[in-house]
Amino acid sequence: MDRNTITGLILIFLIFIGFSIYNTNRTNKTIDKALLEAESEYAKGDLEAARSDYINVLRLKPNQPDALAKINEINLKLGNIPEKQKSDSLSLQQPKSGVSVPGTTGTITDINQYGVFAQSATGENEFITLENNKVELKISLKGGRVYSAKLKDYKTFDAQPLVMFSGDSTVFGLNFFTADNKAVQTNNLYFKPVSDQKSYKVVSRPESVLLRLFAGQDKYIEYKYTLAPDKYSVDFNVTFISMEGIIASNQNSLTLDWKMYIPQQEKGRQNEETYSTINYKYYQDEVAGLGMRQSKENVKNDITTKLSWISFQDQFFSSIILTNDFFLNASVSSTRTLASKKYLRYYTSEVGIPFNNGASNSINMKLYYGPNSIPILKKEGPQLEKIVFLGRNIIGWISRFVIIPIFNWLNHFIKNFGLIILILTIIIKIVLFPLTFKSYQSQAKMQVLKPMVEELGKKFPKKEDAMKKQQATMDLYKRAGVNPMGGCLPMLLQMPILFAMFRFFPVSIELRQEHFLWATDLSTYDSILTLPFTIPMYGNHVSLFTLLMTASTLLTMKMTGSSPGSDQPGMKMMMYMMPVMFMVILNNFSAGLTYYYFLANMLTYVQNIISKRFINADAVLATLEENKKKPLKKSKWQQRLEAASKQRGINSPKK
Repeated sequence: MDRNTITGLILIFLIFIGFSIYNTNRTNKTIDKALLEAESEYAKGDLEAARSDYINVLRLKPNQPDALAKINEINLKLGNIPEKQKSDSLSLQQPKSGVSVPGTTGTITDINQYGVFAQSATGENEFITLENNKVELKISLKGGRVYSAKLKDYKTFDAQPLVMFSGDSTVFGLNFFTADNKAVQTNNLYFKPVSDQKSYKVVSRPESVLLRLFAGQDKYIEYKYTLAPDKYSVDFNVTFISMEGIIASNQNSLTLDWKMYIPQQEKGRQNEETYSTINYKYYQDEVAGLGMRQSKENVKNDITTKLSWISFQDQFFSSIILTNDFFLNASVSSTRTLASKKYLRYYTSEVGIPFNNGASNSINMKLYYGPNSIPILKKEGPQLEKIVFLGRNIIGWISRFVIIPIFNWLNHFIKNFGLIILILTIIIKIVLFPLTFKSYQSQAKMQVLKPMVEELGKKFPKKEDAMKKQQATMDLYKRAGVNPMGGCLPMLLQMPILFAMFRFFPVSIELRQEHFLWATDLSTYDSILTLPFTIPMYGNHVSLFTLLMTASTLLTMKMTGSSPGSDQPGMKMMMYMMPVMFMVILNNFSAGLTYYYFLANMLTYVQNIISKRFINADAVLATLEENKKKPLKKSKWQQRLEAASKQRGINSPKK
């Protein structure tokens, strides 16, 4: 990337930031101006004009409190309420907040706020249970929403029932305006069940729960939840019955308000926070999201294009909303810093849903509350499995098409995941061995030549002779038929697989709470000692698998430490510092990951020993002695370089 390109990108970035600031300021000024105009009209007594100006404010900034309060006040003065409520309210002199209106189930406050939905503003917050063998959903009559979702096959790290959310930690409802400009939020209103049944247990066939939010006689919004056997997802259908003239006629979309606090479920909070995020799929396009490992306290994204689904996820579980058609747009945000340590994140989303204001209208969606399991997610929706982040490009390809198929195949025959990881490591090493055998041989030959390299060090002890020493060393390797860079090949071949494993183990729900040896959970760190203090980056515990990984890394490095330049003090220090740094970083990572790295190091050590047995030291030395008698053949590049130098010498002017 040249300087002009970098300059161009910086300018584009600055222009984008400047435009965003300008646009935000412009919008705020427009809102302030509209408020001033509305207040001016209200002061003049022109209530209709004031009401229109306040509505314009709400179009720019929905739920603006001052505008909402004024619109409700103006509606009351103008009499823009249903006839029955209007006639009843006329008999009241200076009504106070909360006073009941004769002939209705609401209060003056409810009528002012909800209009025709005032009768649904109060009620009993009862619950209906809908469950199968996988999930238990508790549905609240207040808001008609799923109040809690418990997964039956899973527990938290401290053996408690795994409840993905519960109580007031979530908001789920439709927001819209009525024909008389009332801002309605269904999350705060009370639905009525069609049946008196309080519990539904799904066994052999699907069961449905129907709830209705009434706006008058035979006028209502119906929520229908349908759960099938062996499913983590529930069909969610919203039907509008005879709502024409109640919902604003110019409203062609509704807003689905979905908010949720994500509780901590795992022992390793650091890992769980790392893999918690919001993802979404563009309609007929790719999956995107807010990204993981976010350092910002609050991340927000306004999506102006169509979407197929949105997921709120943590390390191993997700709440997902899908549509059979498409969502118009969305605004999503993730907040990291929370007052309670019980929660990891606070997610919000405002989703635009297409709406056709007619006599009858239906919106079909699906809600998924379950594990981040690739086989399950593939069956639930398009590209849902991509919320399990396995790396990009070749790393993701290796994970999806090599590691996971082998892992799942082994799991059909073996139930101990520690043994599966061992066999998986052996298979990978066997597959790579033919490609790396010559490189191991090159390393073994370099060990034979090590005494001669040390002699060259004595021959050129001065720092200014370092170039001569390096050249003599390279000539020695060349005469012996050794490629000094051949030892790098095994590492290069293994790097994509090492990174693939780095991505695979922390998100593999199959390893969650699986025991092996002293590790009680292969998906998080193993601890053999809890420290009375916390070491920055390292933590307050000691992971034995991480220690074994570090020791085995140092062992293999010592065996292959004869590479060029490795005898230099600075290089040696760096070589031995790297494993220690990884020990500090990986102490909080998945035990399955550090166990795999330990096994890979030990198998590399064994492969090196086997390779050395195929090396005849006498034959290497004989080749060296024979080649010493021959002139060292120069490469074509060296020949061209010398020819060019001679040519310059011939053509240079004589003094």
